[in-house]
Amino acid sequence: MPDDVAAARAVAEEQSAFSHPPVDPDAIASYGDHPDQVIDFYAPRGEAGPGGPAPLVVVLHGGAWRAPYDRRHVTPFADFMARRGFAVANVEYRRGADEADEAEGAQGAGSAADSRAGGGPVAGRWPDTFDDVAAALDALPALVREALPQADPRRMVLTGHSAGGHLALWAAARHVLPADAPWRTARPVPLRGVVALAPIADFTVADKLDVCGGAARQLLGGAVEFAERQPYADPALLLPTGIATTLVQGRADVVVPQAVAEAYADAAAKAGEVIGLTLLEDVGHFPLIDPAADACAVVVEEIAQLAW
Repeated sequence: MPDDVAAARAVAEEQSAFSHPPVDPDAIASYGDHPDQVIDFYAPRGEAGPGGPAPLVVVLHGGAWRAPYDRRHVTPFADFMARRGFAVANVEYRRGADEADEAEGAQGAGSAADSRAGGGPVAGRWPDTFDDVAAALDALPALVREALPQADPRRMVLTGHSAGGHLALWAAARHVLPADAPWRTARPVPLRGVVALAPIADFTVADKLDVCGGAARQLLGGAVEFAERQPYADPALLLPTGIATTLVQGRADVVVPQAVAEAYADAAAKAGEVIGLTLLEDVGHFPLIDPAADACAVVVEEIAQLAW
């Protein structure tokens, strides 16, 4: 496909995914004091499987770990799953600093502002982004019991899109983090599995391809910190996890190319782990979270296979 046609299709897919109005949650709970340390809960509204408490799908949104992209853009996706019988927890977390934060902290921040691509916001905050995802997952069982009693946290599937796909894979690998990592757990997170959607899953390949304007390098603090922090943050280096994992990837994705998911799958195979890799023809980056797209129904089916 010619580059201009691919680019036009990518734009149309993004516009479609972002065209849906946000869907308010049934409940909101905080897992910390920062305004971004919150989780939206959606009660199940349909029949996706056997009766009884509904499986819990935990969503980590994408947006290159950058501040302008918050959880609101995946609320239609969360609602789509709730209407198919799942209980849903949509997690917010701290992302790249906004302009005011950058101006205040640029002097001592190891030139995070200098690592910004094209003058836009920095991707992620080290270590805050990781602190938040770990804290949210740790707090989730108690919060679910209070805010969403219809959910069964024993049947929990973790999913995430793009940068959120990275965070989902990372969260499932906390038990294999380096011994000095503050987020390391003694045992695996109790998950039925992970479904990572077009994830930024291999930082070495993503960095070579300049995915999202060098977002992976920015997330870890910049060029100097990249190699030092990569063993603590790169899912491709945190294998095997022993947790059932499926990647869903559009072959026509020009935002996070197929090569990134394939590199993670190859690393998993070398580590002795079996990873599912579902490649969708003529699908780009955003249809995976777009309720109007057939690819979104495929995603929900992949989640259902692990959850029920």
